[in-house]
Amino acid sequence: MFMVRNVMRGALGGAVATAAMSVVMLAGSRAGLMRGQPPKHIVRAALPGHKRRRKPGEGALGALAHLGFGVTAGALFGLMTRGRRTPAPLGVGYALTIWISSYEGWIPSLDILPPISEDRPGRPAVMAAGHVVYGTVLALTLNRLNTRHSRAGQL
Repeated sequence: MFMVRNVMRGALGGAVATAAMSVVMLAGSRAGLMRGQPPKHIVRAALPGHKRRRKPGEGALGALAHLGFGVTAGALFGLMTRGRRTPAPLGVGYALTIWISSYEGWIPSLDILPPISEDRPGRPAVMAAGHVVYGTVLALTLNRLNTRHSRAGQL
């Protein structure tokens, strides 16, 4: 029962954190620091046909995929932290580990985007900032949810 509760809280925290991260990513795009949202590039590569061509619905599918990935990562974090108070730097480290392993690992391996070290300067800066925001919001949201539950149990 506790495991399911931690997963669900983590998933909710992941959704909130993904929304906050998306604001950073959109601001980075609007500032001209990166062309196209990485989740859209990933979805484009997964859809049939040539991955470099725009496809109908890829923006919405990219947003859903990003939310799904963020919720899943949050659920895993909730499971790992087991309802304990989590310092924000732990959440930031978790999120940056996801970013580095993805953007230096499977994403360039599948030829979706270049690795961080070879990318245009703007995208890595925006993505690093977005993941810092994700990790911070994830930890703070989980702490809030866990505190609410412990207080409710004390009544």
